[in-house]
Amino acid sequence: MRATVLYGAGDVRIENVPDARLIDSTDALVAVSRACICGSDLWPYKLMKPGEPPRRMGHEAIGVVEAVGSGVRTLKVGDVVVMPFAYSDGTCAFCHEGLHTSCVHGGFFGTVELPGAQAEAVRIPLADGTLVVLPVREDDALMASLLTLSDVMGTGHHAARAAKVGPGKTAAVIGDGAVGLCAVIAARRLGAERIMILGRHPDRIALAKEFGATDVVSERSDGAIERVRTLTGGFGVHSVLECVGTDEAMRTAIGIARPGGAVGRVGVPHYEAIPGSEPAFYNNLTISGGPAPVRAYIQELLPDVLEGKIEPGRVFDRVIGLDQVPDGYRAMNEREAIKVMVKA
Repeated sequence: MRATVLYGAGDVRIENVPDARLIDSTDALVAVSRACICGSDLWPYKLMKPGEPPRRMGHEAIGVVEAVGSGVRTLKVGDVVVMPFAYSDGTCAFCHEGLHTSCVHGGFFGTVELPGAQAEAVRIPLADGTLVVLPVREDDALMASLLTLSDVMGTGHHAARAAKVGPGKTAAVIGDGAVGLCAVIAARRLGAERIMILGRHPDRIALAKEFGATDVVSERSDGAIERVRTLTGGFGVHSVLECVGTDEAMRTAIGIARPGGAVGRVGVPHYEAIPGSEPAFYNNLTISGGPAPVRAYIQELLPDVLEGKIEPGRVFDRVIGLDQVPDGYRAMNEREAIKVMVKA
């Protein structure tokens, strides 16, 4: 079968690899009908060091079950399913607490250890606990929005939850990528009265406004902090949704949070220590977040997608075939595309 393999910084290829197959009795085999390229995929695409082993990329997908192991109980051949970016057994203590990304038997797709979903097919470990059957056909018009439940919509929602977004509160979203845009949807869905988007790409800002953003802050770093504080009468915002992961983004998040506020961080951190710890301490800020347990959020978000109350699939602004994936990486890396869908 064909699959995406990352060999080094800027070196992503489509290659013929051994067919995905069942290994354990709890596995399912899924024919991938739609996958996508994630902003987090761009970090190894830009920074992978020489000598690191190749990686089969992709951690977001929708597909059709082709085979199940003898131990699988909740899935059958022909089911249309969404694959969260992490696999989990659904039975451990952390899964029961809704923290599937910390499953004691789980892990992540698209790593050296587990091949990813930018491929014609993918093996799903712990299939009963990982996959969610969708009540649609594989050509459903809602497929783009349903695909976001594998990562970016759930991740934006996690940022909002961690930042304690609620009715009447003011929120600020740092980052205008797909996760940031979904975070705007999440903040509005949870009742934020005012939502600021910190970004500077006109197409993304326009979409953020359609999703519910009320204010745009195009400045960065100290300029952004000053602007947000001006817009809030000097106080800052109740909730900051940090969707980038850089030192500058985190420093900005702490700088724009009002005393007693909360920062929900879902951008994969590329710093050793959280910057701004002293002002965070003296302002009694809550700093929370991490890899989103999207498996726990799918059942909550799915009805709103099916009913058309939210349309996170609009973050996809380019659709390609598997053979075009290397150019899809380039387009996202050069900010020519917000998020690229890979369609079978």
